[in-house]
Amino acid sequence: GCKVGVVKLILLDSLLQEMSEGSFLTSLIAGGLAGTAVDISLFPLDTIKTRLQSQQGFWAAGGFKRIYAGLGPAAVGSAPNAAVFFCTYDSVKRYAIGSLGYQDTAQVHMAAATTGEVMACLIRVPVEIVKQRRQASAANTSLEIVRSTLKTEGLRGFYRGYLTTVAREIPFSLIQFPLWEFLKKQLAETKGSAIKPWEASLCGAIAGGFSAAVTTPLDVAKTRIMLAAAGSADAKLNTITVMQVVAKEKGIGGLFAGVTPRVTWISIGGAVFFGVYEKAKSVLAEKV
Repeated sequence: GCKVGVVKLILLDSLLQEMSEGSFLTSLIAGGLAGTAVDISLFPLDTIKTRLQSQQGFWAAGGFKRIYAGLGPAAVGSAPNAAVFFCTYDSVKRYAIGSLGYQDTAQVHMAAATTGEVMACLIRVPVEIVKQRRQASAANTSLEIVRSTLKTEGLRGFYRGYLTTVAREIPFSLIQFPLWEFLKKQLAETKGSAIKPWEASLCGAIAGGFSAAVTTPLDVAKTRIMLAAAGSADAKLNTITVMQVVAKEKGIGGLFAGVTPRVTWISIGGAVFFGVYEKAKSVLAEKV
């Protein structure tokens, strides 16, 4: 899931503003590498979160076994997903400021980020479906999941839960971005000087962690919809109805299933993403 939304915004905000075409390419490659590094290194947390949110419950979905199941699709989809987000975000922002004459404000960044998320979800959702089904079931390989989804639901099956995923990503961006701006401003005022990139990253991790916690019920709904068997009643439910079903079954706690790994994923993910991004960018800058 979104995952490193907050760090993507940190990097895009601070680094793409003065980007020439050459360094944009550098940023794009570095962003792809950083996204892949996060997805692979923190994958076990993602598996635990999916199993906690699944209908059958954590132990029935596999417990702590096969903790890297579904890594293949996640690794394959990671770089294209980050690249689509980066390109859309940058293009929308440039168009809004350059052609439409908007000021370079947080609102423009949020609109660009939201558009970026909607576009990135075109890649993210099919990947997420294969990955989550692999995480929650010992029975099938990724290829078998792709085949059976095509057979039972056709291409549309790969986009089940698309709207729920978008409904999770947009509030996430809308909460974390202003919060991140606020934290940076407070820190700069407290210090009395401009903040360093790692401090911006720390503010980002806090903003991302908070946003992740608040949007967990939407994440639970997304997981349930994606894992539901083809043709079942659950597969046809919308976000709100699924949340009501979960609350009825498992109480309010059920709506926050997996909140700890989700928050940890996004907070630590921010630091890993930022570190790899900076390193990759400095290495690539010498080569490109």
